[in-house]
Amino acid sequence: MIINERNIKMWSTIGQRATFGVAALELAKELENLMVLTCDVSTSAGLDRYRKTYPNKYLDIGIAEQNMIGIAAGLASENYDVVTTTFAPFQTMRCCEQIKVNVGYMKKKISMVGIASGLVLGNLGYTHCCIEDIGVLRSIPGMTILSPADCLEAVKAIEYSIKSKQSTYIRLTGSSNAPIIYNQDYDFKVGKSVILNEGEDVTIFCTGAIVSNCLKAAKILESKSISCKVINMHTIKPIDTQAIEESLGSKIIVSVEEHNIIGGLGSAISEFKSTLLNSPKQLFIGVNDNYSKGGNYEFLLEKHGLTADKISE
Repeated sequence: MIINERNIKMWSTIGQRATFGVAALELAKELENLMVLTCDVSTSAGLDRYRKTYPNKYLDIGIAEQNMIGIAAGLASENYDVVTTTFAPFQTMRCCEQIKVNVGYMKKKISMVGIASGLVLGNLGYTHCCIEDIGVLRSIPGMTILSPADCLEAVKAIEYSIKSKQSTYIRLTGSSNAPIIYNQDYDFKVGKSVILNEGEDVTIFCTGAIVSNCLKAAKILESKSISCKVINMHTIKPIDTQAIEESLGSKIIVSVEEHNIIGGLGSAISEFKSTLLNSPKQLFIGVNDNYSKGGNYEFLLEKHGLTADKISE
């Protein structure tokens, strides 16, 4: 996988889910047993070129997500490197039992990619928005959950997942023309968060495309003499407990996520914090356990307090 300034800009322009298709196309060149399974989303997942270039490494199962997981488990048992993908709510909740049994219980290694997670498909309503996927899959034993902050990190997560021996769910958020967080290659380590901004008063833990808004919020707060440490928690499971322990000197800990505040990043942080003495209070910012009316991405981010201005407030 070639990582340079030109590619980083190109991936940013097309967004995380199209970048997934580009990454799969490159990885197929080096992985003989790679097999990608989709549910009628080759265009939406940026996989049209992959499908045409590697027809023997691609299966479209149709709108049958539960079958997709069963087929993926069968291919994994025959030593294929299997990737499954469709829109996030269908990749996770529609086939939750199959993921539990075939991936969790039977320990068949699959890389699952949930495209357009969070609120980006708000115009289609909450059938297509996904604010539950982390909470649902975090409770399945043996599952790694990754939520990249930008397109470079999405490439890193996809490459890691396919080559790992552990089943992984990758949650792709945001839209095209995605903000660039990482301007150059960096050492992506699963379970190890990244400090993007130093500060002492507040520690903001964030994940996914919303990380860019948290960095903007930190700048707003700096203008008000409030210093914020901003930490990209690209790995939700296993959570970086060391980073949480090191944040205990802050006056307040804030978790920000494009997900229900129940069951996601904030919950994972608070579960570990509950084992520690004298930990600071935690503010949960995300979707407040409700299904609102649909709307475009910017409208829903504003409504749920996930813009830079609302986060800083």
